[in-house]
Amino acid sequence: MLITSKDNETIKHIKKLKEKKYREEYKEFIVEGIKMIEEAINENAKIKSIIICDDCKNTCCIPNELMYEIAKFDCIYVSEKVFSYITDVINPQGIMAIIQKPENTENAIDFEEDNFLVLDNIQDPGNMGTILRTADSLNFKQIIVSKDTADIYNPKVVRSTMGAIFRIKVVVSNNLVKTIKEMKKHKIKVYATDLRTDKSIYDVDYKKSAIVIGNEANGVSEEVLNEATTRIKIPMSGKTESLNAAVATSVILYEAYRSTGKIK
Repeated sequence: MLITSKDNETIKHIKKLKEKKYREEYKEFIVEGIKMIEEAINENAKIKSIIICDDCKNTCCIPNELMYEIAKFDCIYVSEKVFSYITDVINPQGIMAIIQKPENTENAIDFEEDNFLVLDNIQDPGNMGTILRTADSLNFKQIIVSKDTADIYNPKVVRSTMGAIFRIKVVVSNNLVKTIKEMKKHKIKVYATDLRTDKSIYDVDYKKSAIVIGNEANGVSEEVLNEATTRIKIPMSGKTESLNAAVATSVILYEAYRSTGKIK
C-alpha cells in the first residue's frame, strides 16, 4: 500500500513525533537516513516501523543488503510529497524509522563503572548530540542528565549522535543533587566544571570519577557545585575564558581517559 495523503493517520502520528510531548506520550522517536537505519538495525533498537519514500530520487541509493534487512520489519511506503511533509532534512535519503524509546529509571545507574559523565541542564541540541557522540567514541555505556537537559530524542540531537544514541544509556535524574550524593556514597569522586576555581583538569585523579558539565550560559548550578568533591576548569592561555560545552566536554573526557591509561 502506498500512502499519498498527508491526512493519513500514520502520517499524522509521525508528524506528532517531531514534538517532545508526543515523543514522551507515545514513548517513540524518529530516526532518519541510511546510516541511522543501519545503526538502529545493528544495535537491535526496537524498530516499530520503517518509512520508505516510493518515488524520491535518493531512495535508490539505499544499498540492496540494507533493503534486505529492512524487509524484515513493518515497512510503510509513502509518496515523495508525503515524505517531504514529514522529513526535517534538506536533502532526505528517502528513509526513516519509528523507534521505541528505552525505559528510563534512576535505579538503572550502574555505579560499578569507572568513569561517569553528568550533564546539568545542557540546552543546545547540537551540543547534546556532539557530547553523546564523544562519549560513545570513548566507549561510555551511560551518561546521567538532569531533567531539564535538552531532549536526547530531539531530531537534531538524534542526527548529530551519528548512531551513538543506540549505544549509550541516558539516565534522566529528577533530582541531580540527590543522584550526586548517591554517587559519592559509592566512592565516586565528583568533578564539576567551574571557571572560578584554580584547580586545573590536569590536577586531579580521574579513577572512579564523575565529570559534571553545566549549562551553556550559567554553568553548573550552585546546588550541584556545592556537592562536588572538587571544582575544575580547563586552563586558558588566550583571552577566551571558556569553551563551547561540547568542546569542553571532549577536552576533559579525553584527558580523563588519557591520564588513566584507557587511551594512548
